[in-house]
Amino acid sequence: MIRIALLAATATSLFTASLVQAAPVTLTDIAGREVTVDAPVDRVILGEGRQIFFAAVLDGENPFERVVGWRDDFRQASPESYDIYAEKFPQLKDIPTFGGFKDGSFDIEQAVALTPDVLIMNLESKAATDEAGYEEKLAKVGIPIVYVDFREKPFEHTSQSMEIIGKLFGEEEKASEFNAFYEEQIARVTDVIAAHADLDRPLVFVERAGGYSEDCCMSFGGGNFGRFVELAGGKNMGSEFILGTFGTVNAEQVIASDPDQIVVTGGNWDAYVPGGAWVGMGPGSDMDEAARKLAALTHRPAFTGVKAVEEGNVHAIWHQFYNSPYSFAAVQKLATWLHPELFPDLDPDATMAELHERFLPVDYQPGYWVSLPETATH
Repeated sequence: MIRIALLAATATSLFTASLVQAAPVTLTDIAGREVTVDAPVDRVILGEGRQIFFAAVLDGENPFERVVGWRDDFRQASPESYDIYAEKFPQLKDIPTFGGFKDGSFDIEQAVALTPDVLIMNLESKAATDEAGYEEKLAKVGIPIVYVDFREKPFEHTSQSMEIIGKLFGEEEKASEFNAFYEEQIARVTDVIAAHADLDRPLVFVERAGGYSEDCCMSFGGGNFGRFVELAGGKNMGSEFILGTFGTVNAEQVIASDPDQIVVTGGNWDAYVPGGAWVGMGPGSDMDEAARKLAALTHRPAFTGVKAVEEGNVHAIWHQFYNSPYSFAAVQKLATWLHPELFPDLDPDATMAELHERFLPVDYQPGYWVSLPETATH
């Protein structure tokens, strides 16, 4: 009986393996390129470490199992997230890291040595990749590049990107499930906003990475967080002055525009600017310290006498929402700040908790946003 059971188990194992045997799959990536990849892939290089945010959705049991190399930005740009994942998956510390495409430090020989099935790149890296001829060079050694996007046009490209990665990973069903959740959570805001055609949209200034440097003020045009604001029922101040997605607005213009609301994106960036004035946002962050640093930013010349500061409508939010599949949570939080009367029952913390419970391998820890009371800005 034992022998029969062992033979049956072996047969089942072999049958299961045959079901997921890699075969050529042709897909169209976000850059509009047709790419053929043997999928499901077993060995992946992530062009950016923070791409683990999507890998964690699709490979919840072990998001690092396929990752044979990545850029070392996850630990630096989102250390609180890195630490949470490292506690549960300590093997991530042993994943080889490599240089960037934009600064020309990417090592093709190192990539070849890692024998990846695919290299997943963010769309914003394509110009640098084209300029350096990386695509042709990697193609010659049998390493295809697939582009995805959660940053340039997140609301146009997130679902499509997840579908692409789902095909690569052999996790189409999980990608479809996540995309349905994503659309549902966005609709909880956009359906309400659409029902109020005469909505009074407050003017919102989003400062990108406020306090990261002494200069003021990096912001967003009509894309990314600028788009988040519009979906949440606000008017993005930066759209009038920034032609692209990212740019700067001078301090005098902020004062002259006199925004109703100010939102600062923040993260824990000691790796880049040790002890900087940036606002530490992210899972498990110290909220008292974040509020203290946010209040300090309101005393800069750019915010002098501005309505948002005077009336206490100053907030900070996790910067990495700008480059992950979780952007719907940022839209929900913005909506509760801009139109609390329209969203009395919307709880973005509960949304984030559900995201973690349903899709992610780590527990939810608050720390993604903070607001100042009026008294804190004076």
